[in-house]
Amino acid sequence: MSHVDRTKKREIELRSSISIPTIKRFPSYLRILRQYEEAGHEWVSATKLAEELGLKPIQVRKDMSATGVEGRPKVGFEIRSLLGAITHCLGWDNSTDALIVGAGHLGSALARYEGFESYGLRIVAMFDRDPQKCGQKLGEVEILPLEKLQMFIKENRINIAVIAVPANQAQAVAELLVKCGIRAIWNFAPKDLKLPPGVVLQRTDLATSFAVLSAKLRRMMAGEGVDSFEEEEDPGQL
Repeated sequence: MSHVDRTKKREIELRSSISIPTIKRFPSYLRILRQYEEAGHEWVSATKLAEELGLKPIQVRKDMSATGVEGRPKVGFEIRSLLGAITHCLGWDNSTDALIVGAGHLGSALARYEGFESYGLRIVAMFDRDPQKCGQKLGEVEILPLEKLQMFIKENRINIAVIAVPANQAQAVAELLVKCGIRAIWNFAPKDLKLPPGVVLQRTDLATSFAVLSAKLRRMMAGEGVDSFEEEEDPGQL
């Protein structure tokens, strides 16, 4: 095994060892770190990051240890180094092409969202079965007919697809995507999908998010507080 191969193997092992809760916190760290960098700061302490995000300093230090960046006593972490390390751990330093199926209101909003590029995600096409929508463009993203889906995925080596169709269409669309070679699906449809092993699935469920928000509000209004409110991981959606 060459030195390059060994280095790549170590990087893969490092990324795979990072816990899901830590990965979920990384984007928040990036947002805060960018704010500090724009304000002219070069260093930040674990205590300060903890205050900004409502965490404990020991948790922040544990998260930062996963990046390989070491802090200095009484100084903290170098912001530029942390930004680069966290971005690399997330894989956001390499642009990843993805497509969207569903050119309705939600799909159109996702296609127009410029923030994806800062995450290393580039929406390169949209697909819809409505012939009146096909051929139109949302910014630089063209809406194509579903009949061209398989060829587009093969020719452009697309691995990630976003589902933004009604719930009653989601399972069929997911099965079609898998058949066409898609390896990871980001599901925005209010539907639990059943997919074969080897396909990564992540669901963004607005109803679930609102249920958590409502529960936290009720606890706060009852004087119970929300600090102890823990959201359980759903291993089936990771």
